[in-house]
Amino acid sequence: MIIRSFRSVRPGRRAARAGVVAALGVAAASLLGVGAATAAPVTCVSPPSENQILVSDTASCGAKAEIGSTARAAAADSGTAVSVANAAGAAEAQATGFGTALSAARDGGRSFAFALGGGLSHSSAQGPSVITLSLAGWGSGATADETGVTCVGAQSFAVNTGSGQWCAVGVGSTRR
Repeated sequence: MIIRSFRSVRPGRRAARAGVVAALGVAAASLLGVGAATAAPVTCVSPPSENQILVSDTASCGAKAEIGSTARAAAADSGTAVSVANAAGAAEAQATGFGTALSAARDGGRSFAFALGGGLSHSSAQGPSVITLSLAGWGSGATADETGVTCVGAQSFAVNTGSGQWCAVGVGSTRR
């Protein structure tokens, strides 16, 4: 192939640039979930209601708290989130994409459970100044409670400030 001038090369370069821009646009849209059908998000809060349960399409949540405690649960995209708190505890659970998040707190503890994109997350805190956090992504599981921490899978993280234990990506779990 003989190139006689740069003008004959420009249309090929323009087409390549347009292809790259289109590919980046499709990738960005898929990462952001643009155009994907999803269940409406639901959020349960207690108080003001003593026990709130909501279901929207395939997303569901539940929150129950005694007087002096707070519980919050939020779910979207086929997720299930449940929070329970009593005796001045604070619990929060969030789940998306077929994930299940369970959170419980009592005696002044604070508990956070996050299940993102299909993970299973369980967090439980008991006692003042105890904070537990569990985070699980697709195909992973994480637990942080009074008996220790457990991480299974590449997208898992758990910490218990009361015991000082933590684990990540399936490493550092407490023997059960």
